[in-house]
Amino acid sequence: MTRVRRALPFLLSLALMAGMPLAAQKKPRTRAEREFAASVARFKVRADAELAKEKAQKGDWGVLVVDAASGDTLYSVGAQRYFTPASNTKMFTTALALATLGPDYRYRTTIETNSAVDAHGRLLGDLVLVARGDPNLSNRKLPYDKDNPVDGAPDKILAALADQVAVRGIKQIEGDVVVDDSFFEYDRYPSGWAIGDMTYGYGAPVSALCFADNTMEIEVRPGAAEGAHAWFGVEPWADFYEFENQIVTGPPRPANPGEPENAGTRLVADREPGSRRVVLRGSIPLNREPQRFLLAIEEPAEFGAAVLKRLLELRGVRIYGRTRVDHTPKQTFAATNVLAEHVSAPLADSIRVINKVSQNLHTEMLLRTVAREKAGTGSTREGLRLAQELFQSIGIPEGDVSTTDGSGLSRMNLITPRAAVTLLRWTSLQPWGDAFFASLPVAGVDGTLSRRMKDTPAMSRIAAKTGTLNSTNALSGFATTLSGRRLVFSMFGNKHNLRGSDSTAVHDAICIAMIEEIGAPPPKKKK
Repeated sequence: MTRVRRALPFLLSLALMAGMPLAAQKKPRTRAEREFAASVARFKVRADAELAKEKAQKGDWGVLVVDAASGDTLYSVGAQRYFTPASNTKMFTTALALATLGPDYRYRTTIETNSAVDAHGRLLGDLVLVARGDPNLSNRKLPYDKDNPVDGAPDKILAALADQVAVRGIKQIEGDVVVDDSFFEYDRYPSGWAIGDMTYGYGAPVSALCFADNTMEIEVRPGAAEGAHAWFGVEPWADFYEFENQIVTGPPRPANPGEPENAGTRLVADREPGSRRVVLRGSIPLNREPQRFLLAIEEPAEFGAAVLKRLLELRGVRIYGRTRVDHTPKQTFAATNVLAEHVSAPLADSIRVINKVSQNLHTEMLLRTVAREKAGTGSTREGLRLAQELFQSIGIPEGDVSTTDGSGLSRMNLITPRAAVTLLRWTSLQPWGDAFFASLPVAGVDGTLSRRMKDTPAMSRIAAKTGTLNSTNALSGFATTLSGRRLVFSMFGNKHNLRGSDSTAVHDAICIAMIEEIGAPPPKKKK
């Protein structure tokens, strides 16, 4: 979809962002106006019917649909009410980053020392990895590749940095291997995250060092016979955690083409907060293919230091010191000798990953990067303050956005559909608007919408950010109807207690109705 461009003055465009109710619009005079009004009325009937269904009745719903060009409101239910937005929060954080840092901003990660390297290749002090918030120190492909998202081992970039150190002729380190992650405040979990989030990849803690998304991948395979312990593997490995395997091999499961790949598999990882002991529990059928899940690394900087030490040793570097982490806040990093360097891809590529796959950790790092670069303190608190300043400057009513994190994993966040639509229309007017639009999942095509609205009229015509928590769903973005009309919309569903496809069916049905009805000519009369 081509980015919306307006010829009206900017202040007028802001005034229109909230939209004008249909009741306040002039009575249609021309045939085209009457036909358009009738198409909106047909859409309203279908949307109301979806919200009136028994499965949706116990929930709270907010829906706002506006015309992208005029800002006129075409449909509104609870548009000024608060809803838990889940990952729709990411739209606000990524727009903030594009507005303040720019789409071409790049992260820089270095290995440095303040000590001398003698003629024999001995580093007579500490070797320091200085992390500055790059979320993609991993094997992820950039730009985003929906079909082949990764390439190589998860320690690919750390290994490349270790290669640079070895090429410099360093054969021995007499000091420590240190990770300096003080670019951000040492505050791993934003307010509102649940303790149950801490174990798995989606709840990985925040650090200025993000190595392999601060996760380990656990791969589980069935054992040789029913009742035998399952096989498991961990990648990347640094002898950092202790694992106890209690996963057993269950009976074979009959083939059923319609069931998911993990059917019959129950896998759980138990780890107490602060512990490095992980207990793997559950079962996997004898004939099941390997299953994988991500385990969050609770101490990412410490883990990264351990991996870097191992990688250096594999390259023949002897290390006499230990690994440690420096969390001490500092304004500058003034090493006398930079031994290795990695410069990231442009920020626009990182944001595309965030919004396409709904990456929580990366979004939190992005919020703190904005705070560090613009306020000198890499904290969530400063990032949220800068965000509020931006939101009010673009016409979002004060109080329409109340958040405690940048990703939407917090259950304390509250946002109105009106705020989401205002933000989206504003992004379409910015020089970086195309980059923002390209970061949104596309219905039936990629990201978190790849399996939704597939093989329907809405496929490829909806570009929107999803959001999911228990009893909470959100979908906000842009639509291009069959008639070519462009719309901006936001939909929230809270407290509905729906599961699986039922939880997204209401929003998907309203999207399909939008695509089919709004702007469409009147149906032909039957003869």
